[in-house]
Amino acid sequence: MAYDFDEIARDYDRMNHLMTAGLDRCWRKRAVQGLHGKVLDVACGTGDMVVELLRTRHAASLQVTGVDLSEEMLAIAKRKAPQAEYRLADAEHLPFGDASFDAVTCAFGVRNFVHLEQGLSEMLRVLKPGGRMVILELATPDSPLLRPFYNLYTKHIIPWLGSRIAGNREAYTYLPESVERFPKGDAFLRLFSNSCEHKLTFGVCRLYIINKEVAG
Repeated sequence: MAYDFDEIARDYDRMNHLMTAGLDRCWRKRAVQGLHGKVLDVACGTGDMVVELLRTRHAASLQVTGVDLSEEMLAIAKRKAPQAEYRLADAEHLPFGDASFDAVTCAFGVRNFVHLEQGLSEMLRVLKPGGRMVILELATPDSPLLRPFYNLYTKHIIPWLGSRIAGNREAYTYLPESVERFPKGDAFLRLFSNSCEHKLTFGVCRLYIINKEVAG
C-alpha cells in the first residue's frame, strides 16, 4: 500500500460517506449484484463491501473472506460483519491457492497497490475459471464542464474535511493524487480480456467487471 491506513481507520467510514454524499453505498450495492459462492474481498478495509455482500438475496449461500494490510481496518470490519472470515494479507501476495473463489471484489483499493499489475494478477489467480472479478474505483470525470468543479472539490475541499474531521490532511490530499495517477477507462480495460466498464454518477466512479475465461 502507498499509505498507512491504520492512521485513519477510526474516521474512515465517516469520511467516505461524507465525501461521496453517501453514494459509495449505492456504488457497492450495484457492484455486488449477481455474485455467489465463495467471494474474496481484497483490500476490504473496514468491511463495507463485505457488509453489502451479506445484504444481497444470495447472502445465505455466500462464503465471504476479506483481506487487508491494516490491522485497525480489519478490527472494525470484524465488528461490523463478524460472520465473514478475515485475513491480514498483502493483495500482491494473496495467501490462497489458485482458483479458490467464485468471485473477487475490490472497492476503492486497487489504486493503492504498489504494483498494480501484480495485485491484479493475484486476484485473477485465485479466481476460478468462469468466475467474476468486480472492481470499483474513483476516477476524474470525462466531462470538461464537470472537471473544474471536481478538481476544486477533491483537491481543496476534501483535504480540508480530512483535516477538520479526521485530523489528517495528508491522507486526504493523497486520495485525489492517487485517483489522478490511476489508469481509467480503456487504459485499465487493456489490462484484461473479456472485461467491461460502467460509469457511475457522471463517471466519478467506475465499475469494472472482468470475467475469467474458461480454459479450452
